[in-house]
Formats: sequence, structure tokens, C-alpha cells
Amino acid sequence: MPVYLWVGKNRNNDVQKGEIDLPNEDAVRSHLSILRVTPTKIKKKPKDLFANVTFLQPPVKEKDIIIFCRQFSTMIDAGLPIIQCLEILQAQQENKTFKIMLKTVKESVEGGQTLAEALRKYPKHFDSLFVNMIAAGEAGGILDTILRRLSAYMEKAAKLKAQVKGAMTYPIITVIVAVVVVGVILVFVIPVFEEMFEGLGGDLPVPTKIVVAMSEFVKSKILYIIIGLVLFIFAFRRYYQTNKGRISVDALILKMPVIGMLLRKVAVAKFTRTMGTMLSSGVAILEALDIVAKTAGNKTIERAIYNVRSAIAEGQTMADPLAASGVFPPMVCQMIAVGEATGALDNMLGKIADFYDDEVDQAVDNLTSMIEPFMMVFLGTVIGALVVAMYLPIFKMAGAI
Repeated sequence: MPVYLWVGKNRNNDVQKGEIDLPNEDAVRSHLSILRVTPTKIKKKPKDLFANVTFLQPPVKEKDIIIFCRQFSTMIDAGLPIIQCLEILQAQQENKTFKIMLKTVKESVEGGQTLAEALRKYPKHFDSLFVNMIAAGEAGGILDTILRRLSAYMEKAAKLKAQVKGAMTYPIITVIVAVVVVGVILVFVIPVFEEMFEGLGGDLPVPTKIVVAMSEFVKSKILYIIIGLVLFIFAFRRYYQTNKGRISVDALILKMPVIGMLLRKVAVAKFTRTMGTMLSSGVAILEALDIVAKTAGNKTIERAIYNVRSAIAEGQTMADPLAASGVFPPMVCQMIAVGEATGALDNMLGKIADFYDDEVDQAVDNLTSMIEPFMMVFLGTVIGALVVAMYLPIFKMAGAI
């Protein structure tokens, strides 16, 4: 169906414009007359030559989904029908990819599908958690409330993800810079000193000999080193894609000092936030645990949650198998036990999530403050040792003179 661009004036003589999908120009005029808009210009929108080239289209970001949920919730709360809400959201959407998605979703809903079924066609952008909560909202007649909860959940989840990325970015960049600097010194700087030392004659100090030997090794084997690194990364990624590899690597990550504790707190915050949001939205506990396990991001955490799900299916409480997993702190298990006993598990999970959000904030600050001096000492020691080793023959020669 062609897309038409239109410009017109409303009853207050204000200029309005937009675009709409209709079979022909007469249909556009009829539609505008219903809206009480007098058209001054209507033209067919030119086709985008790259519309079907996926990688050239703008990606749909998490921020776009969050804004969509907020605006959708406001319109539903105001009493607008779902199809009209989707039509308005599509018309004002600036992201072309998301605009096409909303158009497809609107057409699916018009065709008789539920909103959850229409959104399920885009699992990359609307995951199981999102779709199941929308389905619960539609079934319970609280879609506006569910959309508000989803936007709040996604904002906090995005903040948590950004904190972890921020904590990991600094040390990774520092290590990369250190490797590049040391590589440049070994390949380009030290050979110049080596030529100078050969002209001077005499026996070189042991540290200088070691650095020169390292330089010669790197220069002669640089291609093999690069190939070896590439092969190692490739082999590691292939191993990590296997079930056994995921289990062993994820378990090792959680046992790492400092970083392991941070990731464990992130996992607890994510688990409790997601479970609390889903339970308060009316999603069944077994279904919620299944979704949370799939989105855990760590195989050890995932297995622990599936064990909890199996235990609940057999009639046990959530707290006992959580404590037996050894992954979740005792305080979390005790608070969940209290929540189950009082019948306010969703509220208790929300409180735990808020507490661990603060814990993650503190852990990230501590990690950053600890890493900065460590990295400075590391860089200073490595580069300083290379420089001193190269200047030792000059000091030795000056002493002899």
C-alpha cells in the first residue's frame, strides 16, 4: 500500500502535516475530512531504495522501546483504543525501522491478533518477558499499568547494564593501550638503541639483554603472535558457545575476585527485579522463572533458577532451593522466605532489587577507585622497566668515563 505525505489546516487554521498508508489520494482526503483537516497538499512518498537492505537501516534501541511503552501507557490510560494508539505512535516515530515494525504490529492487531501475539514476531526487540507481561496485561485489563511497569523495569535494567559496562571499560582500554605501547617500544624503539649499543661495543647489562631478546622475538614472530591471538579468540568463542564451555567459563567468572562479586550482585538485582515485575503483573510463577532463567545471562545462575523452578513444581517454596544453590546470598533467601510467608513476594522482591541496585552502585565505585591506581602502577612499572633497561648501558658507559 502506498504512503502519502499530506499538509493541511485544522478547524483553528493551524497547519498540520503527516503521512498515512491508504490505497489512493481520495481515501487520504476522506480520512482527513473525518479528522476535520482541510488538505492543502497531498503527494505520494518516494520509495526508499535501501528500504530492504537490513544493515543500512537504523537499529531499534532500548531507549526507543522505553519511550514507546511510556507513550503507549499514557494513551491507553486516557481511554484511546489500542489500534488508534499504535497508529499515533507509528505516525510520530522517527526511527524508520521501528516505524515499519509498529505498522506491522498495527496491521496484525487489526487482523484480529492480540497485541502480545503481534509483538511476538519481533523477539529481538520484544523478548519473552515483555510479551508475556503484555499478554498478562491484556488478559487482566491493566495494559496501561503493565506498560508503565515495563518502562520502569527497562530503565533500571539499562542503568544496571551501563554500570557494569562502565566498570569493565576502563581496565580493558588500559590493558589494550599498555599492550600497544609496549609493542611499539619493542618493535620500533628498542631496535634503534640496539644498533647504537652494537656500535659502542662492550657487554650489555642482563636487563638490557632480556629486553633486546624480547624485541627480536616480537619482531621476528609478530605475524605468528597475531595469528595465534586470533586463533585463541576464535577457539575460545567456539568453546564458549558449547554448553560445557558456558558452564565452566560462567562458573569461573563468578569465582573471580572483585569482578565475580560484582557480577553476582548484578545477577541478584536482575533476578529479583524481573521476578518481582512479572509476579506483580500476574504472570504465573513457573512461567516467570522459566523466562528469568533464559534471560539470566550466566549459565550457573540459569541452572540455579531452573532447579528452583523444578522444586516449586514439586510443591516446595522458592527460598529453600535458592539457598541450596549457593549462588544467592543468605539475606536474599531469608527475605524471599518472609515474602512467601506473608503473601507479598512481589513487593519483597522489589525491595531486594532496590537494595542490590544500591549495592551494585557501591561495588562499581569501589572497583573503579581500586582499578585506577592499580592500572597506573602497572603501566608505570612495565614501561618504566623497559626504559630503564635501555638506558642502563648508557649509565654504565658514563660511569666508566
